[in-house]
Amino acid sequence: MINLYFVGTAGSGKSTLTGAFKAWMVNQGLDAITINLDPGAEGLPYTSEIDVREWISLPEVMDRYGLGPNGAQIVCADMLAMKAPEIKGIMEEFDSDYALIDTPGQVELFAYRDSSKAIIDTFGRKNSLLAYLFDPFLSREPSGFVSLFMLCTSIQFRIELPFMPILSKSDMLDEEKCEKIVNWSRDFSTLYDDLISSPSSMQLQNSIEIFKAMEVLDIQRELIPTSSENGTGMEDIYNIVQQMFFGGEDLLDDRQPDE
Repeated sequence: MINLYFVGTAGSGKSTLTGAFKAWMVNQGLDAITINLDPGAEGLPYTSEIDVREWISLPEVMDRYGLGPNGAQIVCADMLAMKAPEIKGIMEEFDSDYALIDTPGQVELFAYRDSSKAIIDTFGRKNSLLAYLFDPFLSREPSGFVSLFMLCTSIQFRIELPFMPILSKSDMLDEEKCEKIVNWSRDFSTLYDDLISSPSSMQLQNSIEIFKAMEVLDIQRELIPTSSENGTGMEDIYNIVQQMFFGGEDLLDDRQPDE
């Protein structure tokens, strides 16, 4: 089973993309399950085969331990790590090819807690991949794009998994702006040109220093524009997964004619 973790800042569209990609895979005749790891999710735009809220509830933890939302999320994350072996057993019962894993809205809970590493190790590290979502509104300006790219890289270094950067909700951008953002990820020289042409500020100076670090680290990755509304980018996500884990061999080609 390939584990695809959808990660990103609050509001970047993780849950929506999880549901949209699952629907796309089902339409292609592919077997996939969805897993919700957010104990505080109030509602999901998809039906999850495995939902952590069946065992761990944020409101219940808040009430039981007298904690606020942030403190309770940390406790929930540690409780989830302890529950990981049981969840892994349930995953194996589905005998599916893919697990689409929706992570908590607060990205730091997943990215910077040791409990997340324990979950990834339990589910299977060698067959896991991070799909990091770039919020389209935060990505519109060069400085915002640089900040998100550095956050994405920081998470990748922390989690120690390969990643694919995704421009979510691309339908909310006009075509020209979307292409510019993708081109920034494709060619860092264009990002630098647009960055230094921005109005001078302390933020600009910080962004330039971060950009220099990005160049040294050689972390350039091309963004995949996606839209849960119109289905843009779903096949691109699938193809990258195939390239990473199967050398480009497409599981669709293995289906029987009557499928």
